[in-house]
Amino acid sequence: MKSLPIALTIAGSDSGGGAGIQADLKTFAALGVHGTSAITCLTAQNPKGVSAIQAAKPAIVRAQIEAVFAELRPAAVKTGMLFDTAIIREIAGFFGQLRSPVPPLIVDPVMVATSGARLLKPAALRALQDALLPLATLVTPNLDEAEILVGTRLKTPEDLRAAARTIHQRFHCAVLVKGGHLRGLREAVDIFFDGQSELLLSAPFVRGVSTHGTGCTYSAAIAAHCALGHDLPHAVQLAKDFITRAIASSHRVGKHSVLNTTR
Repeated sequence: MKSLPIALTIAGSDSGGGAGIQADLKTFAALGVHGTSAITCLTAQNPKGVSAIQAAKPAIVRAQIEAVFAELRPAAVKTGMLFDTAIIREIAGFFGQLRSPVPPLIVDPVMVATSGARLLKPAALRALQDALLPLATLVTPNLDEAEILVGTRLKTPEDLRAAARTIHQRFHCAVLVKGGHLRGLREAVDIFFDGQSELLLSAPFVRGVSTHGTGCTYSAAIAAHCALGHDLPHAVQLAKDFITRAIASSHRVGKHSVLNTTR
């Protein structure tokens, strides 16, 4: 029997299937990784917006993680929507006491949905910064999230470079600042920085496609490639290629575009 590496996603459920746990598990499967999950929230959502959120109790979030680690120890972990302070502190408490070997922890600091719905309570931002990011191997903020983390507007690729350095210095983890929402550029530009290596990752914008779940899929692809044994800079490069193809070959479902994560 073929042995598959294991990855864990700790995130919210998207009833529309385009983001969250659903996107992560589809990405893991597409890249040949067995996906496990710990669900932090149920959401009622579709590509147009989020209409309701029900957070899980912190104890059941931790119980899910412990059950996975007990018999299906992951080779990489990613987080997505964490929503509130108690859930973040429970997750940080688990990883803070985890004995070696500790798998790479990819933190996608999900704060606001594409539709504008808040997916991280304002009071939970401090817990994210104080408790979880110092434990992260990589944090993957988009433009808006990076602006929140550094406290300033980002308008150019040079601003992304400066933000990546600031975030790395502050939290001592590698950083991937995603600049897909920068205006006036012909390419989607991301900056990776781990304190030693800096990568500028770019791909042409795909016009006429409105995508949902790109951040989830991108970070899940990074986690999957880490689980497959790639070092972090190479995993980020492979994930950039994966998300670029997923956008370029998007499918039409109903009235909406969905990422094509099949290979």
